[in-house]
Amino acid sequence: MFSSRAAARQLVRHIKRWQHSSNQPTLNSVTSDDIAHFAQFLPQNSILSTLSPIPVAPSELEQYNTDWMGKYRGSSTTVLRPHTTDQISKIMKWCNQRRIGVVPQGGNTGLVGGSVPTSNELILSLNNMSKVRSFDPVSGALVADAGCILEALTEYITPHNHIMPLDLGAKGSCQIGGNISTNAGGLRLLRYGSLHGSVLGLEVVLPDGTILDNLSTLRKDNTGYDLKQLFIGAEGTLGVVTGVSILTPAAPRAVNNMILALPTFENVLPLFKLARRHLSEILSAFELIDRTAYELAVKHGQGKGLSDEEIEGAQCFVLLETSGGKKEHDEEKLNILLETLLESDSPLINTGVLSQSPAQFSSLWKLREGVTEAVSKEGKAYKYDISIPLASFKEVVDATREQLRRKGLLHENAVKHVLGYGHVGDGNLHLNIVAAAYTPEIEAALEPFVYELVASYKGSISAEHGIGAMKTHAMHYSKSGVAIDLMKRIKHVFDPHGIMNPGKVLE
Repeated sequence: MFSSRAAARQLVRHIKRWQHSSNQPTLNSVTSDDIAHFAQFLPQNSILSTLSPIPVAPSELEQYNTDWMGKYRGSSTTVLRPHTTDQISKIMKWCNQRRIGVVPQGGNTGLVGGSVPTSNELILSLNNMSKVRSFDPVSGALVADAGCILEALTEYITPHNHIMPLDLGAKGSCQIGGNISTNAGGLRLLRYGSLHGSVLGLEVVLPDGTILDNLSTLRKDNTGYDLKQLFIGAEGTLGVVTGVSILTPAAPRAVNNMILALPTFENVLPLFKLARRHLSEILSAFELIDRTAYELAVKHGQGKGLSDEEIEGAQCFVLLETSGGKKEHDEEKLNILLETLLESDSPLINTGVLSQSPAQFSSLWKLREGVTEAVSKEGKAYKYDISIPLASFKEVVDATREQLRRKGLLHENAVKHVLGYGHVGDGNLHLNIVAAAYTPEIEAALEPFVYELVASYKGSISAEHGIGAMKTHAMHYSKSGVAIDLMKRIKHVFDPHGIMNPGKVLE
């Protein structure tokens, strides 16, 4: 129940913003006649619908209608699971003619409501598009269906001594097409860069069913507009990514990591500078975990890197990884760095642990990758994925905590924890507010406060998770009116009827 009428009104405003944005086009619902049309070219097991001659129960569509956090929920009656690009082309052509909204869906691991319907749009699942089309072990160019699981692609190229250029906590369920559509950053962007650089080409089905075959494996192609860049990070609002050509780097011959306990957050930036100087080209990750995030990860069984005595007095932790060509060379560099840090007259760290085995290496990474799962076990999370100056990470976390304290919401029955972790190497902070439940009061306290705070640092309201449905109303905090207008014009060129992932990215 709501504690006040004001809270109830706030929730109503939120629901209206989510389901009925006034600028969205009027679209048609799927009918039994549409199902009959799809059945002409799709096998029966590729159609899940409550409208089919052999209908499925609404509960069978729940996993497609709901995001993994349980925060966003649609009411789609129909999920199509095609096997080929040609089938997707036929689906899109029909939906465009019929003005039926379409939500492309990969692994549905997003955090901003971008891959579930806002209402009863048709869900286009890429789960059955999971074939590797080709791999060149010389150039490292991998061509694959968009529905390939990221971890499966990693396993496919591992025997060829290559790795995927991105690594995510959700790698066991996220799909490469979804990764590209959201421009996922991940844990090793510091070393391998963003998908804007590693994607060589895309195959995309446009809203009218036209197939854009741009699956080039060339590293250099300077002929006109680089169209693939429009679809990287577009979140399925311009077309359906069905095939991917991506450059995979050679696997490092040696990987090491270590966790460092820092007495104060002020030491993070000097430590980062020192690590880059000592480790230079082999530094592949530099991850920050604040004390609260670390303790939640340990509490919920996500690994343990340091003893209770070693973390005493630590305000935050850094997980540092190297990837190089010679184990002894890399370990020597790490040991010299660790000795330098500990033997200084004003040490930047309290202590540090260098992994000594593959098991310990994995355990240290589990601490960082497991924060998301630990947060989900602790309560309902409000997640803000932001880019801000590195020196401001702690200020933003502290300011958010103080805002919730002023509003009287920082207690066990409302907000239980405010924490921050993220990628220091690329200025990406994951600000998490862990609550007992999602409530209008907490949302009202956080928004637009967090967005205004980010804007005050000239930051970005989305570093790598995208805009989805969560942040459409907040785009102006990071983009000018001119930029937003140009985005809307591009959207209209590709999707004049507004059928592609309606209610996402742009209001």
